[in-house]
Amino acid sequence: MSLHSPLTRLAVAAAAGALLTAAAVVPAAADDGRGGTPDPAAAHAAAPAPGPAPGSTASGTGTAAGKTDTAGKTSVPAGQDDPRFYRGRVVARGGLALHTRPDRGSRVLRIARPGEIVWIYCRTLGGNVLGNPVWYLLADGTWTWGSARFIQSIGPTPRWC
Repeated sequence: MSLHSPLTRLAVAAAAGALLTAAAVVPAAADDGRGGTPDPAAAHAAAPAPGPAPGSTASGTGTAAGKTDTAGKTSVPAGQDDPRFYRGRVVARGGLALHTRPDRGSRVLRIARPGEIVWIYCRTLGGNVLGNPVWYLLADGTWTWGSARFIQSIGPTPRWC
């Protein structure tokens, strides 16, 4: 078979495009919601990242509309009443450095303000901070790690990663 014919080249290009499209669609269709066992290593990558926490300055991917309380303030951004997420309050006096990994030696992505409400996806063990080795994976616009030593859980304790 010769690839010199324009019709042959077109057929090969169409077949290659179909294969690329199928390869891109199959992973998305693999989580069809039928109760299959997900890969625990990809748990945080598969979860939708909620938008910024109330009062935060991080720009997220969530919508701006949310539920309102009796005072008319947005209490929970839309889509963040998901049971996979937990809430916490930053209790560090000068703010809390949020890192790329659960240790103080990793890059700081932003500083959470004192009193800021953050969305927690899960907890893990990491670098020891004042006697506490637990770190929370925060899902408030960017996936960052914050030391549990300076984040007070609101409600149940977050699950382990």
